[in-house]
Amino acid sequence: MAEGRVKMVFPGGNTCLGFYSFYNYIIGEEAQRIWVLKGGPGTGKSTFMKQIGKELLERGFDLEFHWCSSDHESLDALTIPRYQLAILDGTEPHVVDPCYPGAVDEIVNLGDYLDQTKLVPYKEEIISLRGRVKHQFATTYSSLRMAKLARDEEISCHEEALDYQCFHRLTGELFRQIFGQNNTWGEGSPDERHLFASALTPKGIIHYLPSLLDGITFLYLLEGDPGSGKEMILRELAEYAYRCGFTVDVYHCAFDPAQIDLVVLPERKIAVLNLFKELDFNTESLSGLRYCERIDCNTCLDDNLLTRFDRELRESRELFNGCLQRALYYLKEARTYYQQMENYYREAMDFDAVENRRKELFARILKLIDADSHH
Repeated sequence: MAEGRVKMVFPGGNTCLGFYSFYNYIIGEEAQRIWVLKGGPGTGKSTFMKQIGKELLERGFDLEFHWCSSDHESLDALTIPRYQLAILDGTEPHVVDPCYPGAVDEIVNLGDYLDQTKLVPYKEEIISLRGRVKHQFATTYSSLRMAKLARDEEISCHEEALDYQCFHRLTGELFRQIFGQNNTWGEGSPDERHLFASALTPKGIIHYLPSLLDGITFLYLLEGDPGSGKEMILRELAEYAYRCGFTVDVYHCAFDPAQIDLVVLPERKIAVLNLFKELDFNTESLSGLRYCERIDCNTCLDDNLLTRFDRELRESRELFNGCLQRALYYLKEARTYYQQMENYYREAMDFDAVENRRKELFARILKLIDADSHH
C-alpha cells in the first residue's frame, strides 16, 4: 500500500500582533470527532499525535500536520480531512475547549498520567522557568512590533513611488491568466480557509511550501519590495476568487497576519506566492509544476521618486532586520527555558500509560474510519 500524503501548515504564529491563531480553521464545523489533548509541558502530546500520524500514513491515509510556531518539530494538531477527524493540543497559548462535549469533542488529559508528587521538590524552579518563558515571549513580541513600525515606513516610501496605472495593467494581466475573460461572480459554492504557510520559529523562518504546492500545475511568484503592490494583488486575488465561487486557501504572512503570502486555488491547481527575500524556497522541489512565472512588482515603482527616499529606506531596512533578529533571538531563549521546564514534567510522567491510551485512541480512529467507509 502506498503511503499517504501529508499537507503541513502552521495554525498559529509569533507575529507583530503577538501570538496569532487560525485554530478555528484546523477542522470545519462538519467535524465528525475532535479529541482535545490536555496536559502540561513535556507530557507527550506532540509525540502522541506524531505516532498516530505515522501509523495512519503507513496505512495510506492522507493527513494534515499542523506544526507549532514556537517549536517547528512539535505538533499542534493532526487531522484526517477525508473523515473529518482531528486531534488538537488544547493547552496554552491555543486554549481549545469542547464546543459539543461528548457529541463531537472529547478531552484526553495526559496530565492524568503525571505523578505530581515528583514535581513538588522543583516547584520554585518550575515557577521561575515559566516566568522566564513569559518574559522572553514578551520581548519577542515587542521586538516584532518595533520591526512592524520600520516595515510600515518602508512600505509608505514605496507606495508613494508606485505607478498605479502600471500596477493595474500588471494585475489585470495576471487575473486574466488565472480566471480567463469571463466574469463568474456569484457562481459556485465558495469556501475559504486561513492558515500560515511559514512561521517565525526559534530556528528562524521555517516553511513547508513543497507540501502545500504539491499537485499545483501553475505557479506565479510575486517579487518586489514591501509596498510594491504584492500585498494588494494577493488580497484582491483571494477576494475575487471567493466571489467567483472557488475554494480559496489563504496563507497569511508569518510576520504580519494582516497580509497574505500565498493564495492556493486547489480546483484550478493554481497558486500565487509572495517570494519575499527572507524566504528560502526553490521551485525545483515541485515535481508536478507545468508553468511557473515570476512577476516583478518593482517594475511599477518610479525609480526617480524612490531616490528621494534613499536614506529612509536604508534606515528602515536596517531597523527591520535588527528588530527581526532580536525577536528570533528571544524566541530561541524562550524555547530553551521551556525545554528545561519540560524536563521536570517528563521525569514525572508514566509514558507506558500514555502509550496504552494512544493505542486505545488509535483503535477508535480506525473503527470510525471503517464505519464511515461502509456507509
